[in-house]
Amino acid sequence: MNNNLTSKSIFFGSWLGVLSGAILGAGTGAISGTWNGVTVAAIIGAISGIFTGALTGALVTRTAGTTGGVSTGAYSGMAFGAFLGLICGMFVPESFRLKVLELDVLILNVIFSGRFEAAILFSFLFSVLATAVGAWIGGRNLMRRDVENLKTNHP
Repeated sequence: MNNNLTSKSIFFGSWLGVLSGAILGAGTGAISGTWNGVTVAAIIGAISGIFTGALTGALVTRTAGTTGGVSTGAYSGMAFGAFLGLICGMFVPESFRLKVLELDVLILNVIFSGRFEAAILFSFLFSVLATAVGAWIGGRNLMRRDVENLKTNHP
C-alpha cells in the first residue's frame, strides 16, 4: 500500500477524529445538564478522537485502499469503533462512574448503573465516530476509474 496515502489518511483521520469526538463528547456531556459535564466530555471526546481517528485512518487505508470507497470505509470504521469503544468502556474508572451517578440524572443513572452499560455506551459512541471517519477517508481515498479507457482496451 502507498505509504504516502496511509500517512495522509492517518493525519486527516486524527483531525477529523478530534472534531467529531469533541462534538460527540459535548453532546453526551450535555445530558448532565452542567457546563462542566459538557466541557469534560468534549475534552475526553477530543482526546479519544485523536487516537480513534488515526487508527481508523490506518485501518481504512488498509481495508479499502483506493478502490473500496465510502461503504468499505464506513463498515471498517463501524466494526473497529465498536470493538475499540468496548475495550475502552471496560476500563472506565469506578470513581468516574460514581461521580456521574452523583449527578442523580435519571438517564445517566441508567447508562452508568454498571460497567456493562458504560461499556455499551462507549462502544456505541466510538462506533459512530469511527464510522464517520472511515466513510470520509474511504471516499477521499477512492480513485476514479477510467471507464472509457477500459471500454476501448477490452475486447
